[in-house]
Amino acid sequence: MSRQLKLSSPDQTGVSVIQSQAHATPPSSLPAGPQQVPQLDPADPPGGKAVSLGKMKKPHADKDSDEYRQRRERNNLAVKKSRMRSKQKAMDTQQRVNELKEENERLEAKIKLLSKELSVLKDLFLEHAHNLADNVQPPADGASPAPNNASANGQ
Repeated sequence: MSRQLKLSSPDQTGVSVIQSQAHATPPSSLPAGPQQVPQLDPADPPGGKAVSLGKMKKPHADKDSDEYRQRRERNNLAVKKSRMRSKQKAMDTQQRVNELKEENERLEAKIKLLSKELSVLKDLFLEHAHNLADNVQPPADGASPAPNNASANGQ
């Protein structure tokens, strides 16, 4: 069974008509009348993908219509709310930055204070260790060093 397809020139609607002639096929199995195939629009995206409704241009409503005014009012409210949320978020972020700066300053001041305290304690420890070393007299017979009792007791 073989078919031959003929493409006729577009009719007044701009649609080409495909006519089918079948050999060895009974006429009752063929569809009645010519088949119509829509022409591809050159503005359609390649690959035969359908354009989503969101990307299609909507017909412009009359600017004086109630529907247009209601959409504009809803949009204006949405924009206003969005801007308010954005400003609030920026204010919250700035407040957090200020709190963190204050905490950082407190922590830096605490570091300075603890560093000074550490330095004083180190000096006291070294002075005490030096005083202990001065109070020890070298042994005369090679025995272990004994502390100087007179200087240790303040005499």
